[in-house]
Amino acid sequence: MVGRIFSVFALSMMIMFGHLRVANAAPEMNAEAGSPSARLLDDAASQNSVLKTNLQWFFGGKAQRGWYLYTPLIGRLLGSDHDAGSRQFAEGIYRWQQAYGLNSTGVLDRDTWMSMVGFFQAGRAKGQVATRDSLILAPESDFYDPARPLELRYVDREAYAAYKRMIDAAAEAGTRAAYLKIVSAFRSPAYQAALRRSSPNSGRAGLAINSPHFTGRALDLYVGAEPVSTSDPNRLIQIKTPAYQWLVKNAHRFGFHPYFYEPWHWEYRP
Repeated sequence: MVGRIFSVFALSMMIMFGHLRVANAAPEMNAEAGSPSARLLDDAASQNSVLKTNLQWFFGGKAQRGWYLYTPLIGRLLGSDHDAGSRQFAEGIYRWQQAYGLNSTGVLDRDTWMSMVGFFQAGRAKGQVATRDSLILAPESDFYDPARPLELRYVDREAYAAYKRMIDAAAEAGTRAAYLKIVSAFRSPAYQAALRRSSPNSGRAGLAINSPHFTGRALDLYVGAEPVSTSDPNRLIQIKTPAYQWLVKNAHRFGFHPYFYEPWHWEYRP
């Protein structure tokens, strides 16, 4: 009993003198209501620097580590280009947490990150199969592989027109011609099933059962490196290319929105 009393006393002293932080403590505020203190933001920035590469989470039936591969998308969501380890980034996270009713700490923890994943995934193109009269045959010159079979060169008519406007704008902004070529467009359910059989370890995140490609409005675009490899090193290269970063900032103007997990995958949802 004496030992137990001593342990409680020691714990109280640690909390009192700041050596142990209470996990569910309310966020520290400035005098201005709702504004996080510099101390809170600095602490959050320090934690974000670690979680950026170490946060453990699951998606598509696979274990994932960190959110560093998604920093361009997170930055656009927050309206900030600041480094993930900065005070400004932490404040952006804090504001996001406030808006979504989360514990406002400025730390991009698992709960906050999964709320962002939910936001990215909301409204994605469903797997309704396009009708033949809604599709148009795109020319070979628009494809990353000019020898792509004719039956794999169909695109939704409206999505294709928007794509052409988008790549014209990208070219004017200095994007090299080799980038943003179409890697994959419309896929039939039979073709998708064959892809899944040939890549049994790809998981749902990589090859969906009900693919948005069925609609003809999902385009895989070349943004660098291996065109459609979901390996972390490959995606790290892709998110740093000017072509991808241009898409993140501008594709929405043409009705295209990203599938967050695949830097090359963009869906026409005007």
